Amino acid sequence: MSYDIIVIGSGPGGYVTAIRASQLGFKTAIVEKAELGGVCLNWGCIPTKALLKSANVFEYLNHSEDYGIKVKGGEADFGAVVKRSRDVAGQMSNGIQFLMKKNKIEVIQGTAKIKAGKKVEVKDASGKTSEISATKGVIIATGARSRELPNLPQDGKKVIGYREAMTLPSMPKKMIVVGSGAIGVEFAYFYATMGTEVTIVEYMPNIVPVEDEEVSKQLERSFKKKGINIMTNASVESVDTSGKGVKAKVKTKKGEEVLEADILLSAVGITPNIEGIGLEEVGIATDKGRIMVNDYYETNIPGFYAIGDVVPGQALAHVASAEGIICVEKIAGMHVQPLDYGNIPGCTYCSPEVASVGMTEKAAKEAGYEIKVGKFPFSASGKAKAAGAPDGFVKLIFDAKYGELLGGHMIGFNVTEMIAEIVAVRKLETTGHELIKTVHPHPTMSEAVMEAAAAAYDEVIHL
Repeated sequence: MSYDIIVIGSGPGGYVTAIRASQLGFKTAIVEKAELGGVCLNWGCIPTKALLKSANVFEYLNHSEDYGIKVKGGEADFGAVVKRSRDVAGQMSNGIQFLMKKNKIEVIQGTAKIKAGKKVEVKDASGKTSEISATKGVIIATGARSRELPNLPQDGKKVIGYREAMTLPSMPKKMIVVGSGAIGVEFAYFYATMGTEVTIVEYMPNIVPVEDEEVSKQLERSFKKKGINIMTNASVESVDTSGKGVKAKVKTKKGEEVLEADILLSAVGITPNIEGIGLEEVGIATDKGRIMVNDYYETNIPGFYAIGDVVPGQALAHVASAEGIICVEKIAGMHVQPLDYGNIPGCTYCSPEVASVGMTEKAAKEAGYEIKVGKFPFSASGKAKAAGAPDGFVKLIFDAKYGELLGGHMIGFNVTEMIAEIVAVRKLETTGHELIKTVHPHPTMSEAVMEAAAAAYDEVIHL
């Protein structure tokens, strides 16, 4: 069979790419070895948010008296929480199947291997192989998997990755979470809220280390209030799973200590899925485990493209989707702009939520900017106080010379919905004074954006 475009992988990079290709008039096929929607929809972004929502509801129940409401006998049914998460993922995967049919995209189940001449060999579950070819291009969107460290081998039972963390048969009494990026802190919040004693072990000096330092410190304070133990400047040297649970030898500045738990979750990042897909045979260049591409995602071999977690750049679902759209629009001959990787929002969905885009204060100073920094705490926000969510703040960093918004950093209730304003403002090159004069509705959490901008220019009203 011959197609215009063949996409390998149906995650948020792959399926979005396929749909956009079909919209552009290309005859499109997508090859997927597992569930439609990839890791994000089935084992990542979506089901974890379902788990976190259950944790939010349970947290509300446990603190309902703070809102003047007395609830008796509230308890978590861990199995039902996990089932709801899986049901949500299943519904979303069915939705992707509908989109494939709606856009007349042929879905081919099997494992793909690329071959010279824009060909793809597909092996189905029975081991039978077939070959398909593309006239315009083959787009590799095979995603990534949980990264394994030599000293933290995952057995799927006592030392687990994110997949197992979503479907544990019962709630552990104690859990060690190694790594405090988005995956680590989201699961730490979920399990701690459900009743597990959680310890986070982070190699860097701060948790969520890619975030602005003030955000990291605020999240650490909030987590400690929830009873989460946090060890920074610490590393797990070895694990012992020979007993009933797991023992982790942790190295800190004070020396070594042994932590005991039922489960250890390794959340130390991801590894791109580039092995065994034919890159070496075709001659596609890689570097440090990622496929090298140009600004429009073409590899060094004409007709082969790659997007998402397998290429350099932020390993985020929305990045993969944006890359795929740019890729196929370029193939179609449209005038497209390269993706601005400096204006990509990052969101972490623990509680309080974390959201950011652009430079941290430290990065802006290191880049040589003279800056103005404005910060507005949610403790001064009427909406946040009324919602019972006064923890956190909005922090904006401006170039003092031209008023350019260099970065925005938020921690608090619902800030993952608020960050899009900052992304748009930066895209439109709006200045600090223009942001101050943009009327925000009252009472809202988003007023904090206007107030933070005003604070940077000594014009803040409610602080």
